[in-house]
Amino acid sequence: MKRWLQEPLLHFLLIGAVLFFLYYQVADPEEVADNRLVISQADIERIITLYERKMQRLPTQAELNGLVEAEIREQILYREALAMGLDEDDTIVRRRMAQKVEFLFNDLAGVIEPGDEELQEYLDANPDKFSEPARTSFTHVYFNADRRGDKVTADARQLLSELLAGQAAVDSDDLGDPFMFGTGFDDQSDRQLARMFGSDFVRALEAVEAGSWQGPIPSAYGLHLVDIRQRTDARLPPLSEVRDSVLYEVLAEKRQQANQAFYKALRERYQVIVEERQPEVPGTSGQESVQ
Repeated sequence: MKRWLQEPLLHFLLIGAVLFFLYYQVADPEEVADNRLVISQADIERIITLYERKMQRLPTQAELNGLVEAEIREQILYREALAMGLDEDDTIVRRRMAQKVEFLFNDLAGVIEPGDEELQEYLDANPDKFSEPARTSFTHVYFNADRRGDKVTADARQLLSELLAGQAAVDSDDLGDPFMFGTGFDDQSDRQLARMFGSDFVRALEAVEAGSWQGPIPSAYGLHLVDIRQRTDARLPPLSEVRDSVLYEVLAEKRQQANQAFYKALRERYQVIVEERQPEVPGTSGQESVQ
């Protein structure tokens, strides 16, 4: 008898009996009586679509039967959980349902697509989001300060004189010292150059005129002679070039505004009371204030 009482199967049966007893005590009689469950053709199409997205193929008939049976199982367990009140005071369930309401409203808020006039107004009001940065194309000759020591400035100036006089070959790969990033750079933004050379080099490069060798310009690595081949100023592209990006930003902003307005309207329907716990003062009893 003692061994029988220790059997796990008996424990499961007892737990199940208690759960079903509690279920029929707290469940709504109308919900208990509603035992009709319909798996529509739309449900089946949804199941097939989800499977195809995940597996990159259609399910076989046997697989589909299993998926439908899993859907039925989930629906039944979900109804039983609701009838038993298992969704009440559940933080995860509450948070998930709140998210679904937000997702639903976000979808509705993004139905109306703004026209080009509204997009152009947004582009004009937010140029920093869509402006293309200035870009520079140049060749440089590097002088390693650690290797050359005190001679680094004199060596750079000597080569600059030879380049301007046409005495030195213009193949920068054979001049100066090896540089880890190479000698030629095309259409580089200030941010890209700052990551390679440092911000001081970028600021100095802005004052260099295009069309001839100039320098030396210091960087975090040493000195550089530079020959700017081309410089493109920053510009705000026309709407036709950035329409998709502007549309994305406008829709995101509209969703955020609509979401805030939607929540504000919902909150106004409720009388919100926040009870604050007051610090206890020696010799007095704690009191609660209502906000």
